[in-house]
Amino acid sequence: MAMTAASVAAPSSIVFFTRQRAKCFFIPLASFSGQYNPLATKKLVLYTKPGCCLCDGLKEKLQAAFSLAGPDSLHDVNLQMRDITSNPDWEKSYQYEIPVLARVLSDGTEETLPRLSPRLGVELIQKKLAAALRE
Repeated sequence: MAMTAASVAAPSSIVFFTRQRAKCFFIPLASFSGQYNPLATKKLVLYTKPGCCLCDGLKEKLQAAFSLAGPDSLHDVNLQMRDITSNPDWEKSYQYEIPVLARVLSDGTEETLPRLSPRLGVELIQKKLAAALRE
């Protein structure tokens, strides 16, 4: 299936891509203000759905975590957000688990990361993600 750029959201850092029956959102997380880096070797997938308060909370914390500098900087990571309601397989797999964060391995497979507590601070989220991406 060919992917096409459907629209660009108000912030220039969010680009929406659509394909038949599946909605994928690519968000460059270089502080949510950079450009999408197709050469980035580190990739994450966030499974979410509209109206999910836990998903919205994690998105906000991810935005803040990716904007932090330092030794655990996540400037070279791309995030793909997937709306589970747009794909029956995703919905079946994750309907009771969202938000689900997974890292994309070098062979293209996904490895689900441990759930991040909504109570975690932004700095700790950054450190946990950086550590998971180093493995």
